[in-house]
Formats: sequence, structure tokens, C-alpha cells
Amino acid sequence: VSALLLTALFFKLGIEQRLREIGTLQAIGFAASRIRNLFLAEGLLLALIGSVLGLIGAIGYAALLMYGLRTWWVDAVGTTSLTLHVTWQSLVLGALGGIVAAVVCIFLTLRKIGRSSSRTLLTGNTNDTDSVRGTRSYVLVIAIAMTISGVALLLAGALKLIPQVAGFFGGGVVLLVAGICFLSVWLRRRQAATIRRPGWWGMSQLGFRNTTYRPTRTVLCVTLIASAAFIIVAVDAFRRSGAVANDKKSGSGGFPFVAESLLPIVHDLNSVEGRESLNLNNTNEETALKDVRLVSLRMRPGDDASCLNLYQPRNPKIVAPSEAFLNENRFGFQNSLEATDNPWLLLNREFPDGAIPVIGDANSLNYVLHLKVGEDFVTDQARLRVVASLSDSIFQSELIMSEKNFLRLFPSEQGYRYFLIDAPQASQAATVLEDRLSDFGFDAQSTEERLATFHRVENTYLSTFQLLGGLGLALGTLGMAAVLLRNVLERRRELALMRAVGYNSSHFAVMVITENVLMLCLGLAVGFVCALLAIAPVLFERGGKGPNISLGLLLLAILVSGATASLVATIAALRSPLLPALRSE
Repeated sequence: VSALLLTALFFKLGIEQRLREIGTLQAIGFAASRIRNLFLAEGLLLALIGSVLGLIGAIGYAALLMYGLRTWWVDAVGTTSLTLHVTWQSLVLGALGGIVAAVVCIFLTLRKIGRSSSRTLLTGNTNDTDSVRGTRSYVLVIAIAMTISGVALLLAGALKLIPQVAGFFGGGVVLLVAGICFLSVWLRRRQAATIRRPGWWGMSQLGFRNTTYRPTRTVLCVTLIASAAFIIVAVDAFRRSGAVANDKKSGSGGFPFVAESLLPIVHDLNSVEGRESLNLNNTNEETALKDVRLVSLRMRPGDDASCLNLYQPRNPKIVAPSEAFLNENRFGFQNSLEATDNPWLLLNREFPDGAIPVIGDANSLNYVLHLKVGEDFVTDQARLRVVASLSDSIFQSELIMSEKNFLRLFPSEQGYRYFLIDAPQASQAATVLEDRLSDFGFDAQSTEERLATFHRVENTYLSTFQLLGGLGLALGTLGMAAVLLRNVLERRRELALMRAVGYNSSHFAVMVITENVLMLCLGLAVGFVCALLAIAPVLFERGGKGPNISLGLLLLAILVSGATASLVATIAALRSPLLPALRSE
């Protein structure tokens, strides 16, 4: 979207720069169709050259992204074998898309200019008060309609009449459009108070006023910035962080550590007899394991069902907790087959067709197994039916079924090989268990570390999406610099007159910088606020925790870079010749 808007903006600026040429051609008898074809042919040639350069840049950008996945982000993909795959179809489609977009932009611009008279074009100005006033009324109606629609979507999402993600994200996007429309109406106002204050504040007000000189250009720039800011903020909100270890409804279930063993353990690790059988009864070990409770789960080894596996599992790993664990109702759920206070009990449900109920993590179900709640996964042993999905849990590598069904399907799997450790001093207890149960291949890991491993994959791909959003912001900043430069060149007679009556370089710098900063702030504010509305469910889920500091620094860097870019326009204004501009005034 940013690239298309920037394409439209640049072609519009290029054609408006040659209004007198178009007016001259019309005045000496060239038909409107011939003028349009002349500019379309010129634009087509430029688009062809630009598309070739764009294809080279696209391949380079994709190659850099793949290099990052093989090196900087290798932990997210787990392999260095990723290579860039380029097809001629994608290159042709990309090039054609750019060419068509450019031609459409030129055609629409020429169509609007063709409605102006030759005399108007020869003055180099196509502003029409009646047209602007009519456009303002039309845009105001759209803005009000979009606002009503956006608020309706937000309310529907809040009341759960529609899915929350669709309601809030859709409402945020619609309100983003409404905000841009209201800005367009505000910029097209015709009546403004006289600036009476002298000095820096008066020049700042003049800079703010200059944004209304060409409202369409300003709206395009603000839209570029707002859209990119919306994407960056919205994407950043979905970054995952560690779970709270003592929260029973978090992704860790309140267990600080999780462990697996290569060989099954048949003894009860919570009983005195079981610990004696495993030589865990000396003084130091009894002290370390005091108040330690282990939840033992049966496990059938299989394919990893998490995002750490690049391939779709055929026989996923399955674990089975006891009935007592199901009644504890730990972990948070995202969805379930039936509305119930304890979705774990759905594992005991019996289906007429013989399907076995299982529970999986929502991320693994959606992105790895490609399953929804209520759908079946067929293995060599049985038909597994998903009855509930956990929300961002430590069980992303496996499916969970009841112990009764597990023993019936896998009678050869004896003992326990999956353990959840609950203890005040869990780290010390995990170290003792790893040492004393090393013959069983007992390996413990903190639940926070396990979740961080899963999150690293998701956060890495979010980073790649944010890079694209950052590219959109860079395009927006470039577009604003071009607009400011064009505005300054069009107003060089006005600026020359101001210099002649005593305004100096610092006054021009303040005027141009405030004009640019206003566009930047408007775009960032609209995009940021609408993005917060779009991600409201995520913010509520995380207790009101908003975007992180790095995001704020990124937006601040964009603001500073935009202000710096405006200095280019200031320098251009100061270098414009004074006398020739005054003579034509």
C-alpha cells in the first residue's frame, strides 16, 4: 500500500510540474487523447525501467531475509539449509503489477487535469474552490460512515457477537480510514484566522498552515505514515513474553520446571517408598526434595508437534495425565468443543464413532497440525478428535489424552516419562533429580525457558513483518521529503518575497520543519491510536501491558529522520534565486 501510494504521489508531482506544458499543447490544438497517450507512453517507459530495478531490489531483499534466517535468526527455524527460491512467474507478476499501478496512477491524474481549461493550465495551477468544497463534503460523509462502521465492529467484538480478532482488528482498520478522511476534511478548510504573532511561534503557525496548500499531497503522506505505523504497532503487540511461573492459568500452569526421561519410571516420585526405590532418601536429597510435588504423565514418543519442527507431524507425541491432574483445572484455554468450567474433563468424553478426545496447544493446532477444535487427526492407532485448545502453553510439542484411553491404545508404554515439577526451590530440586536419575535420562528444563524457545520462532517472523512495516515508514518519509521539496519549489516566488521583506534562513527552517513534523505526528498518532484499538483484546489479555520500549524508539527515530529530511527542502528554498523569482511575482 505504501509503495502504491508513493507511486501515485510521485507521478502526480511529475505531471503537476508540467502543467504549463500540457496547457500549451492544448492551446495549439493537441487533442486530450493525444496528450494522454503521450504521457502514458512516457510513464510506461519509466515503469518498465523501474520494474527491472525493482525486481533486482526484490531479489536482493529476499536474499537478505533468507540470509538472516540462516544466521541471525537460525534459532527460530532450526536449520541453515534454507535457500532462496525464485520463479519467473513471481517476477513477471511483480513487474506487471508495478507497471499497471504506474499506468493507472498516470491515467487518473491526467483525467483530472484534462478537465481544466488551457488558460488555467498555463498558469500552472488547477485549484478549483468549488471542486475542493464538493470533495470536502463527500469525504466528510465517508468519514462519518466509516466511524459508525468502526465503532459498530468494536462493539460487536466486545460483546462477542463476532470473533474478537475480526471485530477489533477490522474496527481498527476502518477507524484508520475514518481518521485519514477527517484529516482530509480538516486540511481542506478554507477559513482560517489571521496569524498575528511575530517570531518563532508565528513561523510555526505558518508552517502548519502550509499543510493545507496542497491537501491531497498532505493526505497521501499522512496515509503512508499512518498505515506503516498501524502495521508496526499491531504486529509488535503479538510478541510473546515469558509466562508467570506461579500462575496456574498461565502457559506454565504454575509449574516452574518440566522434565522428560528416556526410560520410563514406574515408581511414584511423591511417595517415600518410591523415593527409596530410586535412592532419593539420603539427608541432602530429602532436604532438596522437601515440599516438592511431581505430576507424572505417561508418554508415547512421536513427532514434535510444535513450531520447532519444520515438517508436518504424522504421529505426534502423546502424553496422558492422571485424573487428579484433570480435576486441578490448570493452564488457560483458548477454545473448547463445549462451554465448560473445566475443559480438561472433555478428555473423558466418549464419541459414538469411537474417536478419542485429545487436547492440543492452539499454536500447534493452527500452524503445524492445521486443525481446529472439533476436527480429527488420524494416526496408525486411532482417530483423534480435538476437543479443546490450550492458550500458549508448554504442551506445544505434544497432544494430551486421558490416562484411560492412553492405556487402552498403548498398553506397551509402561511407567511415566513426562513430569511437571512444582516446588518452592524448583531449581535445586531439578538439579538433584537430574543427578540421581541420570540412569533414566532424566532431563529438566524451566517452563519459562521452554516457552521462550517456542516464542523465539513466532517473534522472529514478527520481526520480518515489522521490517516490511519499517520499509513502509521509510517510503512515507521519502514521500514527505519529496512533497516538501515540491511545495517549496512551487512557492519560491512567495518565499523570495518573504526574504526580500526581512525573513531570514532560520525563519524558513522553522516553517518547513514544523510543516513536516505536523504531517509526521498526524500520521503516527492516527496509526498508533487505531492500532491500539485493533489490539485491545491482546492488551486486556496481558493486563494492559502495551508496546515495548523498542517500538517507541523506532517511532521516535522515524520522527527524527522525517524532521531531518525536511532540512533538504529548507536548503533548496534558500538556494533558489531571489531576483528571478521576484520578477515573476
